[in-house]
Amino acid sequence: MLCLGIESTAHTFAASVINCFTSGKTPTILSDARSVYKPTIGGAGIHPREASRHHAIVSSKIIEEALCFAKTKTSEISVLAYSAGPGLGPCLRIGAVAARSISSFYNKPLVPVNHAIAHIELGIALTDAQDPLVLFISGGHTLLAIFANKRWRVIGETLDITLGQLFDQFGRYLGLSSPCGPDIEQFASKSNLKYIPLPYTVKGNDITFSGLLSASKREVRSNVSQQDLCYSLQETAFAMLCEVTERALVVTRKKELLVVGGVAANKRLREILNRACLRHNVTLNSSPIMYSGDNGVQIAWTGALDYIFGKNKRLDLSKSFVRQSWRLDKVNIPWKS
Repeated sequence: MLCLGIESTAHTFAASVINCFTSGKTPTILSDARSVYKPTIGGAGIHPREASRHHAIVSSKIIEEALCFAKTKTSEISVLAYSAGPGLGPCLRIGAVAARSISSFYNKPLVPVNHAIAHIELGIALTDAQDPLVLFISGGHTLLAIFANKRWRVIGETLDITLGQLFDQFGRYLGLSSPCGPDIEQFASKSNLKYIPLPYTVKGNDITFSGLLSASKREVRSNVSQQDLCYSLQETAFAMLCEVTERALVVTRKKELLVVGGVAANKRLREILNRACLRHNVTLNSSPIMYSGDNGVQIAWTGALDYIFGKNKRLDLSKSFVRQSWRLDKVNIPWKS
């Protein structure tokens, strides 16, 4: 069964074709085409309208590229899946319109996909994870989740901004262009390892980054080394994440940790989490770096699972939707027991 997945939640417009078995086994990835909107250097980050214009311009090309690389035709696609949320409204609507148009013209089933669940499900499919504690860290999410009673349940999360937003807002303050995570990681790697004391705020199994961001900005004005400041910012944020993750591992008694999301590509974070897992005799699984960020594969795979195990329900186009706010713990998962 061939599934075309369209991703458009934020800065990335992506499309992918996968071949999956009706048993729901690991998919064969046939294509993975992407185009990323780049804000101006030192600007205000992702502007939803500007990003949506980018998506509208590249959408046809990216979908055509995905089909071409997969050596298939639109008429041969079995199911269409699109990211319905959470995300930026204007961006989500571009992907939804593209998916609806193809579905209507070729009379193909249409499946709306929760972007957060897609990250998790693809991470599970591409690793050996069976029943993990999930750490999901990206520009839009920072949370811990476990699967129970047909849903992914959040057991810890950020109370204000996400880890990705922390890096982006601080990076833009330094004059960098979003997404700033890779640049901050590079700055930190060039540090003299001089730690600058910064606020560390953990509340039970939740965390807050706003105080850390404000203090880091103040340190910039005191003319400290930017490399040392990026190093200190990373170490503090990652230590906070590690603490709540270790606590969750002890409480849930999980023997696997799965790390997904764009920030999961950070090598230093992986090193810290790996040491934590060794302390608790837990297996660490991370999404492959090339699939840590937003991509069409995750949408195609999750959409295919929903279609197969949702008894092949056909969505009425008039009831298709996008939701800027759509928590993953509000979605039933029919393919898990």
